[in-house]
Amino acid sequence: MTIYSAGLRLSELLHLQVQDIDSQRMVLRVRQGKGRRDRYAVLSPALLKQLRLYWKQYQPFPWLFPGQTEESPLSCGVVQKVCQQAALRAQLDKRVSPHVLRHCFATHLLESGTDLRTIQILLGHRHLHTTSVYLHVAVTGSGGKQRTQDLLVLALGTDQR
Repeated sequence: MTIYSAGLRLSELLHLQVQDIDSQRMVLRVRQGKGRRDRYAVLSPALLKQLRLYWKQYQPFPWLFPGQTEESPLSCGVVQKVCQQAALRAQLDKRVSPHVLRHCFATHLLESGTDLRTIQILLGHRHLHTTSVYLHVAVTGSGGKQRTQDLLVLALGTDQR
């Protein structure tokens, strides 16, 4: 949910710390993302609610998603395996990885009418042509837009219609 609703890379998810959650500004601080650059990702109300429930149950520190010890973050392999298991349970025919969730975030924003420059900033892309890849995969037409808006409402907890 965190990768999809914030458009994070897997490495960015793994290196989130509890203190990176800014519920006042509704952002997640991404430290040293790709290109060793800091950025902020969107924090949806629905994700904040889930993260608060998660924190109450597990009280992780400093890593939001700790590994086998509290001193190290969760490993890439664990997240990839959980993602594959979820895809199997959902009986999805397509290959699913954590990065696919990031692509879905961008594609769904584009389909719901978000401009490409805003998506570029949210994804932390340095160049607009990197983001423009999503122009080729976005579903056009009102049916695709309605489906996308429904998905975004579920994941982000806000109705963007």
